Amino acid sequence: MSDKFAGQKGPCPKCKKPIEIPSLADEVVIHAPRDDSPKDSKGRSVLKAIKRTETRVTRRAIVVTVVTVTVMLGAAIGLRLAGPVHWAAVILGAILIAPPAIWAAYGFARDAELEPYVGADLRNRVLILSAIFASLWLIYAFVPVYLLELDKPSQMSLFMAGLMIVVVLAIGSFAAANTLELEFSGGLIVAGMYVVVALLLALIAGVHLASTEGRPKPSERELILPPQPAAMQWLAEDHWTQKA
Repeated sequence: MSDKFAGQKGPCPKCKKPIEIPSLADEVVIHAPRDDSPKDSKGRSVLKAIKRTETRVTRRAIVVTVVTVTVMLGAAIGLRLAGPVHWAAVILGAILIAPPAIWAAYGFARDAELEPYVGADLRNRVLILSAIFASLWLIYAFVPVYLLELDKPSQMSLFMAGLMIVVVLAIGSFAAANTLELEFSGGLIVAGMYVVVALLLALIAGVHLASTEGRPKPSERELILPPQPAAMQWLAEDHWTQKA
């Protein structure tokens, strides 16, 4: 109503109950936010809001993922049937499984509110992270061998193997979080996806990553003293014979 009725009392037009009209001092003024953007001839802003585009899983991505998983499983089964796995095949497998595992995990780990990496930018980051992940198995293999004086990594105990997996996950999570600009939890998802896939394929392929018995014990006891020469042994026997 008009400002001239401010502070007065009167009946409500509908229910006829007396109401008090607020005074001008109680007036609430809402100021529009200051807009310094460029305007057109009608005073409207020429700037347009940026619309967020959702990155959806395409049919091509699904097909590539399914084909990659099938090829990896087939290769693991083939290595198991072929017999003992050569170390070169293990290194090659650790490198080849990294890109698809990282690419698939990134779709789950990334922040939906931020624009995702795509195209060549995503490819380069995935390749860099793949090299880092593959090199982490060097830590898993050689640190226990050096510290525990083992002949090969498969001789380490399950406890030591689990401890090294935790170390690999921690380093991989930090590397993934910084390379793909994720939270640490997102980096843990990416690193965990790679480690789980690598362990499953190694298990299928028959690669021995640890032992339930640890370092094997020698079959015969080692002699503390070297065997005596025949002459020394003869002198010892002759000495005891003369003494008797």
